[in-house]
Amino acid sequence: MSSSALDDEPQHTKPPTRPTPHARMTLAARIALLVLLTAELMDILDQSVVLTALPAIQESTGAGPAAVQWLTTGYSLPVAIGLITGGRLGDLYGRRRILLFGTVVFTTASLLCALAPGPGVLAGARGLQGVGVALTVPQILATLHVTFEGHNRSKAFGLYGAVLSLANVLGPVMGGLLTEADLFGLSWRPIFLINVPVGLAVILLGRRFIPESTAKAADRLDLTGMLLSALAVILIVFPLTEGHLHHWPLWCSALLAAGLLALGVFLRHQQRKQHRAPLLPLSLFRGRQFSGGTAAQLVHGLLCGLFFMTWTLYLQRGLGMSAVQAAVAFVLLSLGELAGATVAAKTAGRFARRLPQTGALITIAAMVGYALQIAAVQADLTLWAMTAPVVLIGFGLGMVSGPLADMSLAKVQHEDAGAASGLFNTAMHLGIALGTALTALVFFATTAGSFDAGPHRDAFITVLWWVTGLLTLMWALMLFLPKAGHQAE
Repeated sequence: MSSSALDDEPQHTKPPTRPTPHARMTLAARIALLVLLTAELMDILDQSVVLTALPAIQESTGAGPAAVQWLTTGYSLPVAIGLITGGRLGDLYGRRRILLFGTVVFTTASLLCALAPGPGVLAGARGLQGVGVALTVPQILATLHVTFEGHNRSKAFGLYGAVLSLANVLGPVMGGLLTEADLFGLSWRPIFLINVPVGLAVILLGRRFIPESTAKAADRLDLTGMLLSALAVILIVFPLTEGHLHHWPLWCSALLAAGLLALGVFLRHQQRKQHRAPLLPLSLFRGRQFSGGTAAQLVHGLLCGLFFMTWTLYLQRGLGMSAVQAAVAFVLLSLGELAGATVAAKTAGRFARRLPQTGALITIAAMVGYALQIAAVQADLTLWAMTAPVVLIGFGLGMVSGPLADMSLAKVQHEDAGAASGLFNTAMHLGIALGTALTALVFFATTAGSFDAGPHRDAFITVLWWVTGLLTLMWALMLFLPKAGHQAE
């Protein structure tokens, strides 16, 4: 890759000298952290920003059920496909350079989304946004991992978790408020236009303050591995997304089988390439905390993809709320998430796996309570009445993200930081794509195309029981994380 106009420094500049474990962050480090977290907020927020705007998008563009699903899956799928490659590109060619280039792609795609005349162009632009995210997101975690140490590192990851929690719920809030405001008669389009000035700020400030870093022994990109990993993800996710529309024909099963076969071929190829710059260093999986943490992250993404999309449909169609009222519900959940993430950031490193596991247990209890409340109250459930379970759901989830990322990556070697970050983020986004696809089986199969309130309430109760089971599995997988007092600095 040639040097771009975005970055005129040599490709292999050495990473900056990291501070001692208890040193205070310099002003430049604080600004760099702020820019990285802003890029994270922008990228993750756009995963969910369309949720509360879906009814308006359907009305103005004529998008059908399949097109609606692809507005979310079309974003998640290229992210899931490209994160590992994006992470390795950062290792090889410079994490700051790839982050800036990815931000350019994302910002351009956001402008295309705002100008899209129909669902086809909008879905395509959403896919291009996903490509930008795949290039950008791995560099954020990798840069945090190689730049900070000790207490500063735990604090940075705690803030990363807080922003992740905020972004997951701020997206629907912004989508609802901006759509309802109908600024300049643009309806839902400002939800994408807002990315343009933010993206430009990330590019300008990131070039000035984010330190450049690369792997010590950079080599060529494993193109064969890249193609095999992309093929495996496509063959697995596509039939899960489209199968219900065609009543699960034989070709869906055939594609799934082919996807699993492609995954096996990819892993075998990576095994043969272990000493010749593989796309994915399989040595990462020798550590139980990375393997268990990444598996927990996959389940985390799956339950988020299943819950958040169906929740907004339940609020607006099952309870008849407006987009603004649904946005307020997401605000309640976001307040809970921020509180949980704040607790996680302030206690970073002190309780190890007990902290995210406690968050999972709180969320399980809140989900069960919410399901029982919906079943008992039905159409008379008000926003005020659901405040307690919704805030507790957010609080529990907020305690998970930051500590899970910190502990999963704690023992990863710096030269593999990009690949590990790419894989860890792939787990989240692939989980979201799978969770969104699972809505066809768990939610839309029950509503059967009906717009009536009753089927949407019944379908969402089913979703809550599924999410409770996934939370239990995530709790169990976090047993692979270190116990209190055993987390590596």
